[in-house]
Amino acid sequence: MATQTKDYYSTLGVKKAATSDEIRKAFRKLARKYHPDVNPNDKKSEEKFKEISEANDVLSDEKKRKIYDQLGFYSDNIDPAAAEAAARGGYGGGGFAGGGARPGARGGQEVPFDFGGFDFSGFQGGGRGRGGAQEPASSGFGGSFKDIFGGMFSGGQKARGSRPGTDLEYQVSVDFWSAVRGGVARLDIQRQETCPTCKGKSTTGGSSECPECTGTGQVTQMGGRMKFNIQCPRCNGTGKVQSGCAICDGEGVVTRREPLEFRIKAGTRDGQRIRLAGKGNAGTDGGSAGDLFLIVKVGTHPVFARVGDDIHVTVPVTMTEAALGAKIEVPTIDTHDGGGRTQLKIPPGTQTGQKLRLREKGVPSALREGLRGDEIVEVKIVVPKVQDERSKEILRELAKLNPEDPRAELLAEV
Repeated sequence: MATQTKDYYSTLGVKKAATSDEIRKAFRKLARKYHPDVNPNDKKSEEKFKEISEANDVLSDEKKRKIYDQLGFYSDNIDPAAAEAAARGGYGGGGFAGGGARPGARGGQEVPFDFGGFDFSGFQGGGRGRGGAQEPASSGFGGSFKDIFGGMFSGGQKARGSRPGTDLEYQVSVDFWSAVRGGVARLDIQRQETCPTCKGKSTTGGSSECPECTGTGQVTQMGGRMKFNIQCPRCNGTGKVQSGCAICDGEGVVTRREPLEFRIKAGTRDGQRIRLAGKGNAGTDGGSAGDLFLIVKVGTHPVFARVGDDIHVTVPVTMTEAALGAKIEVPTIDTHDGGGRTQLKIPPGTQTGQKLRLREKGVPSALREGLRGDEIVEVKIVVPKVQDERSKEILRELAKLNPEDPRAELLAEV
């Protein structure tokens, strides 16, 4: 049964010259779109996710990608050195048309090739030239064709074995005070758990004919114009596959929704990632579970604004307090400090928009133990609404005593 050559670059939507970073970004974008958790009970999305995962597994690994680029396909049984030698020799473009399969034995596994229509002249070992004369042994590639390609497939197909679970990522909303002081947050998540029937092994006993190789134990892999009969990766060459678990459809895991409770550390910032080890999707056949990453979205407050570990607050002051200076009360996030208030000295001549700093009145740092941010107080001068004549006279007298023009500098620059 022929296996079509897969275009992993096309699967991820990237160019062949794409960098590792571009491949990683393309996979993450597609994974968010087709992940089974985002598309529950959607078989097409599940198959698409498997395709992009397979492509990413090969292209994100430098050694695997090199073999894939050289031969047009990848298998765990391919020897990298032999693949490189084959690519340098140009075997992939030799024009292998239909013909009898010839075995190339090496390392205990036969690797039949279609050699029909191929001109073997020029290979070491006595090929004849066009004139019928024996060519010298030094001409051609200088090595046995069969030996080189036989070395590409050594030993049997690796057993599937255990597979680790994938990581999960959720965004969780946390109110302003829980992020500042710490607390407990709750979230409902959907994750894959080990199947209770097959215990993550995907099978329940019994076997049937392998649908991949139709019981022959071999599949044909295309590499350019070259065809390789290789051991079937699904049944490991046995021609039989184990009966899949009916509860989990042979996946080894089942999807469940469950409530989750976790602690928020004091000083947690907006956008911070919290890692909960082992709380991701379950692995199969004894594989370790993935991790759960929570992206924190911190709520706002009507008075306080948070920037990093600093707290910003705008405080109104009267015209006379700003002009003459004063001590005023301002709110803080400390409930134990005077009921959440503290004294702030307003220097004489303070202007609107001027910022004053209260040291270590901000948020405790979640990253550096024992450190704390500051509180930044922005002054907003409130102009009184004068209605009685006596107050108006006082202000007029004040204007005569202080005749400076606050717009003089602005007009001079214009």
